[in-house]
Amino acid sequence: MIYCVVPEPLAENLFEKLTSYYEGDPNVTVIVDRRKSSRREHGASAGGKRQMRDRRRSRIPGELPELAQE
Repeated sequence: MIYCVVPEPLAENLFEKLTSYYEGDPNVTVIVDRRKSSRREHGASAGGKRQMRDRRRSRIPGELPELAQE
């Protein structure tokens, strides 16, 4: 399923055009985005246990052996 999301300020001009353009494609649905604010606002206290970590593997201690020379 593919959603073609139209911002609310442009819905008056684009919604009907896009709906008619994609009416033959059952995999596309045209919708109007009516959200008023972002769900992830800076300083939100939801959860509160999120940590930023370095997810790279730590290096193995020690030295690599010398490579054989030809």
